[in-house]
Amino acid sequence: MRYGFIKRLSVFILLAIYTISNVNAGRIVSTNGTLSEILVGLGLEKQIVGVDVTSTFPAPLDKIPKIGHNRTIAAEGILSLNPDIIVYTNQSMIPPAVLKQLGSSGKKLVEFRHEYTKEGAINLIREVGAYFNTKPQAEKMVKALENDLARIKATKLPKKLLFIYARGTGTLMVSGTGTSLDKMFLLTGHKNAVQGFTDFKPLTAESLITANPDVLVLFSSGLESLEGIEGLLKVPGIANTNAGKNRKIVTMDGQFLTGFGPRLGKAALELSQKVN
Repeated sequence: MRYGFIKRLSVFILLAIYTISNVNAGRIVSTNGTLSEILVGLGLEKQIVGVDVTSTFPAPLDKIPKIGHNRTIAAEGILSLNPDIIVYTNQSMIPPAVLKQLGSSGKKLVEFRHEYTKEGAINLIREVGAYFNTKPQAEKMVKALENDLARIKATKLPKKLLFIYARGTGTLMVSGTGTSLDKMFLLTGHKNAVQGFTDFKPLTAESLITANPDVLVLFSSGLESLEGIEGLLKVPGIANTNAGKNRKIVTMDGQFLTGFGPRLGKAALELSQKVN
């Protein structure tokens, strides 16, 4: 009799623990590449039913239905996936009307705060881990991130870096202060070649020559859109900079470089090594 009671009690406790540990589990739609990467790292890959186009890592995300870019997504496309939870960050550019529609749908709409700093990346990982009751997995990611950052060697002579956003010669923008690129440069011990404005502004030959960067940084896809280094050097002003004269051009995957998530340490380390 007592054994049977203890056995039933044990089963009840195990079921309770399972229920609590999965209280926020369900069908998830992620509207942010960094969030998607964190969710996979937390072991929630099988629960993700939709992701935005920036969700390119890790590879299993390629097989998950895409909802488009967060700037242009439609609520109908997300809701057609029948999610239980829709996650986004304060950095997402989802139109307010779409957020309102999603919020009134009866689905859980969860915003996570994301700042472009080491602390911001760590906090994001921990907050997502706490929400989905996967704190141990979150701490593993945090530890790996910190270990990677610790491998960056201090530089005695900071260089001036300039990020150029390119989509062919018709769309050329430079990254000012406060952006994820600016924060990444600082994280590696270098500095942004342009100051005095935030966000992005059009690239001009005059501003290029004035900034005179030592290194040009582009997304890999951006340099491809210019037909490689030779195409970039034909952009007015580029060849007159120290970076152009020395052909010092660094390219990296866009989401990897600007994600500020679990791979922040790896991205900062790679950028540091390529710059130096």
